[in-house]
Amino acid sequence: MRESILTIPVNDVFGPREGCPICRLRDEIEAHICEYIMGAAMMEPDVRIETNKLGFCHTHYNMLLQQNNRLSLALMLSTHMAEAEKELFGSKLPFGKGKKLEQSGSTCFVCSKVNWGIGHTLETVFKMYSTEPEFKKLFNRQEYICIPHYKLLMQSGAAQMSKGDFASFKKDLETLVDSYMKSLNTDVDEFCQSFDYRNAGKLHNAEMEHVRTSVTRAIEFLTGRKPIEK
Repeated sequence: MRESILTIPVNDVFGPREGCPICRLRDEIEAHICEYIMGAAMMEPDVRIETNKLGFCHTHYNMLLQQNNRLSLALMLSTHMAEAEKELFGSKLPFGKGKKLEQSGSTCFVCSKVNWGIGHTLETVFKMYSTEPEFKKLFNRQEYICIPHYKLLMQSGAAQMSKGDFASFKKDLETLVDSYMKSLNTDVDEFCQSFDYRNAGKLHNAEMEHVRTSVTRAIEFLTGRKPIEK
């Protein structure tokens, strides 16, 4: 495949063939955005206007906390809360402005940038699938596509690909996801059965690693996020 500034990021996330490649893409974009806004960009007026308006979701507040720069986060929180107070209670109407009250807390600066980045990268994914036989093979050799990104690919592919290309893409994507789902469900069932007294000790055998990890893998597959374990 001929590489370009557009295809390199796609090849990078599909290359490992481990886990969901779209999750890998999202993780890379998230990390870049979180580092960006907690650095010098935090004082850029355009960025602060957006973060004041949109705020962050719970997931991305946690990621920002992990940047170990609480002063930058506190400065953003201070001006964002001031903006939220103005929107919620700045009107003489009781309970603030109804429309803004419903929207408060439902937006996220990082989510908006991540969704934009994924959307533009998927345009390249669909084009490569349609025109590059080697990428089509690479796509079909992925371990799996998580359920949230399966739905995203289906929706975006239907809107952006030709009818013939999407029919092929849909078939390959469904095969990939359904095959992993069946295998994973078998592993989860075996995990449950391992607690039967007749299977005592079986779960701890070396060859049972795929069964021991089935619960966390199922959560990641269903949600697109690795669960936090004790």
